[in-house]
Amino acid sequence: MQRIRLRYTKRGRLRFTSHRDFQRAFERALRRSAVPMAYSAGFTPHPKVSYANAAPTGVASEAEYLEIGLAEARDPEALRAQLDESLPTGLDIIDAVEVRTPNFVERLEASEWQLRLAGVTAEDAARAIEAFLAAEQVEVQRLTKNGVRVFDARGAVAAMELLPPRVGDGNDTATEETGDVRTGNPCAILRLVVRHATPAVRPDDVLSGLRATADLAPPVPAEVTRLAQGPLDEETGTVTDPLALDRAAAPAGL
Repeated sequence: MQRIRLRYTKRGRLRFTSHRDFQRAFERALRRSAVPMAYSAGFTPHPKVSYANAAPTGVASEAEYLEIGLAEARDPEALRAQLDESLPTGLDIIDAVEVRTPNFVERLEASEWQLRLAGVTAEDAARAIEAFLAAEQVEVQRLTKNGVRVFDARGAVAAMELLPPRVGDGNDTATEETGDVRTGNPCAILRLVVRHATPAVRPDDVLSGLRATADLAPPVPAEVTRLAQGPLDEETGTVTDPLALDRAAAPAGL
């Protein structure tokens, strides 16, 4: 059996698809593309597909991962293109490698997020980030199926910073020709790196922490995008490519 690891996205309106919605869409794409899937044994065989650490519904992502098992060998890039064509725009398969190393899920140590806070000034966001990072512990509450849970959001945060405004980010009236930024409606953009821990700390938990430590409360819900997930470089606070080991282990010329 050949195994392929795939990276896919949830963009635009498709960020509102649930994980189960994506599973159904992906299974349809497998059938449309006539992918020679391997199946589990037993009375109810099912295609060998495993998903890793899916983003919450309503959150966009550039870095979701899954693994499939094939009954016949296929070229990973050709398979990627075939599946991508069978999925709706926004659910895009953007990378594929043949599995050559174990323990993939263990490599997903952290996620890098972008939080777009419309209606929040850069000054208020910078003040809130400073207060949050200076705290030894930031307790937040989240309602779970087992009731309200209290946990520390600060300990999971490996890095958080305010990004400079960019042309076209909705925070300016700049033109590409001049690059001159004139602030219109305020919109702070944060870069956040969160370790994958137990209990899992999500971007909305960190936003609750910013509210608790600095009374930062965006007037509209934040637009959240996962930019990467993978091994964490603690020294630099960056997240690296979890597929790199599989590429490095490929025979020369492949």
